[in-house]
Amino acid sequence: MSLIRRLFSWKISSPVLSGLIRSFLWMMLGAFILSLLLWGSGLQEQDLTMYTYIVHGVAAAFGGLTAGSRALRKGWYQGALTGLFYGLAVLLIGFLALDSSPAGMDFLWVLAAAGISALGGMFGVNLQKS
Repeated sequence: MSLIRRLFSWKISSPVLSGLIRSFLWMMLGAFILSLLLWGSGLQEQDLTMYTYIVHGVAAAFGGLTAGSRALRKGWYQGALTGLFYGLAVLLIGFLALDSSPAGMDFLWVLAAAGISALGGMFGVNLQKS
């Protein structure tokens, strides 16, 4: 049993990288739930716009929470960096996959992801202290 615990107990030392990984895991879970919702109901892809923003906001918040809990101080900073990198990665993936040019609203979304993630980082660093 200790062999299994030792194999699967590795931790990433960088708060931003661990927050990004946690963000993308939450995003994948949300995308899976949205695809089941799309498959099982009569919704169209155009109807899921609000839900995708909710999934991205939750993913950024939990990524910032993870980054803040791994950081010893400046949780807002670690969270904001996590959200900024998360937003830029999603923007880059969307640009490469959909062949669409980024607009001004996309960069506003990146700033919103950084703000949401910074808020999560503030909560995360305070969870660490309790």
